[in-house]
Amino acid sequence: MRAQTIAKLIGVAIIIFVVIIAASTSSYVVQPGDRGIEVTLGKVSPVFKPQGFGFKTPFVTTIVPVTIRQQTREVTADCYSSDLQQVKMELRVLYRIPEASVVQIYQGYAGDPFDSLIAPRVQEALKEVTALESAEQIVKNREVIKTKALAGAREKIGSMLFVEDVVIQNIDLSKELETAIEAKMVQEQEAAKAKFTQQKAQIEADTVVIKAKGDAESIRIRGEALKQTPAFIDLQIVEKWDGKAPMVVGGANGGGVNMLLPLADLQKQRAASTTPSHP
Repeated sequence: MRAQTIAKLIGVAIIIFVVIIAASTSSYVVQPGDRGIEVTLGKVSPVFKPQGFGFKTPFVTTIVPVTIRQQTREVTADCYSSDLQQVKMELRVLYRIPEASVVQIYQGYAGDPFDSLIAPRVQEALKEVTALESAEQIVKNREVIKTKALAGAREKIGSMLFVEDVVIQNIDLSKELETAIEAKMVQEQEAAKAKFTQQKAQIEADTVVIKAKGDAESIRIRGEALKQTPAFIDLQIVEKWDGKAPMVVGGANGGGVNMLLPLADLQKQRAASTTPSHP
């Protein structure tokens, strides 16, 4: 009886263990940001499992998670410019797997889809773009190179994967080429500075000429006014009078004697000289 009891207990324990294992293998949980691929005895279901809890056939069905969140990977590319200079670039590629492609990618591509699908096409697109530009232009127009390479990679990959962006982190050139490019950039800056200085000097010279022409024209106009209107000089005297009555007439250079005349006397003399005398 004791042996039978022990056998029954062992049988019950085995049944409980099997039930627990079956219960644990008959359910699954797909984490947020993932989609589940249902594989039953080597056969892939054409419909993915959404995130959340679900049931599956125990022991024979497996749920393989595939993330659809954006991921970032680094990649390098050894390129050649149009002037046959070697250019090494370090990139960061931002990509994600659309949920409509998770089953197709799992069935058609082994391993990481980035290594098998994205990286080779990004490198190929980048090499095609750099082959059309000189090494100097590649360094100067980094954003243009990145934009063209991104467009080329998207065209090659298609809609199976989304390449969100390509970031060029570093561009390595040979030491000799870097020195030559730096020297050329310094020369261009010095030439631009010299051109600016020349333009500034030309503008200053033109300003002086314009001012001189204006002064000459002003003198000519004043001379014409004095010839046509002798009273114009009186107007000038009144405008510049500082309020002091005496004025100096004559001088040592003229050979005469300095005379101080009040302004009123000067005006009387001018009036007397212009008034006709009567017999």
